[in-house]
Amino acid sequence: MRTLTGLQPSGTLHVGNYFGAMRPAVQLQEQGEAYYFIADYHAMTTTHDPAELRENVQGVAVDFLACGLDPAKSVFWKQSEVPEVNELAWILSTVCPMGLLERCVSYKDKIAKGISASHALFAYPVLMAADILLYDSNRVPVGEDQKQHLEVTRDLVTKINEQFGEETLVLPEAIIPDAVAKVPGLDGQKMSKSYNNTLPIFGDEKPLRKTVMRIVTDSTAVEDPKPTEGSIILELYKLFASESDYEVMMKDHKAGGIGYGDFKKRLWEAYWAFFALMRERRAELLADPGYVEQVLAAGAAQAREEADRVLRRVRRAVGLR
Repeated sequence: MRTLTGLQPSGTLHVGNYFGAMRPAVQLQEQGEAYYFIADYHAMTTTHDPAELRENVQGVAVDFLACGLDPAKSVFWKQSEVPEVNELAWILSTVCPMGLLERCVSYKDKIAKGISASHALFAYPVLMAADILLYDSNRVPVGEDQKQHLEVTRDLVTKINEQFGEETLVLPEAIIPDAVAKVPGLDGQKMSKSYNNTLPIFGDEKPLRKTVMRIVTDSTAVEDPKPTEGSIILELYKLFASESDYEVMMKDHKAGGIGYGDFKKRLWEAYWAFFALMRERRAELLADPGYVEQVLAAGAAQAREEADRVLRRVRRAVGLR
């Protein structure tokens, strides 16, 4: 059983990235083969500054390792170090109907947010499919917003296998943790860099504390009970706190007599403590950049070997060999 996931280096990683993709990926290291990559080709759809891209790639590498990715239990590499993925994307594009891509909500959302339309942005799901299929992946941890792209991948597998043989590509399954499929942002929308409502995984203490204290709340008076349905504070607190502490906060919301400022302080303390060991590990990695580069180089070599094996099979099936 092989698990694969990728993280796009498009800026500072946030709590939504951690619970939606990083933590499930780390947990799955213990359940079979784990293939994890930094999606720098994908990042080029929105990041056009070379220095910024290089910095973001390094940041994702350090953060993912700090959050528990173990090079002894997984393969970890930069997407661009395995250029074979582009050949597979082209092969997939020859059977991909335009309508399949035109229905993808993510493309429409990005265009609506002002991101420039490009072929790469439009064809993003095909490259994502190639990322997955190039390594015979069985399971793909994704956030709810990527579920449709996984369905595109499965559709393309069906089309390729029907046309060129049932053993050409492996059909993957999506893994979406129900409890954290949608991590709320500071404004109640889905946490996303696009909405500028994220809570970073790492950062300096004072600015992060201010970020938590900016969480949007209603105007309920201190002495009155606070609504629990749709509470951003409660939803985030549940991710970081123990079950008993969460129940206490729930009761305090319903009882009244405590203001939102106090609840935000509890959230801050739980959030800061949750990532404490990861911050320590991150500091060690930042002090040894050579180690990070070594991990990525070793991962790329292993990933490329597997990619070559799969691509040889696909080439034979479609008539390129």
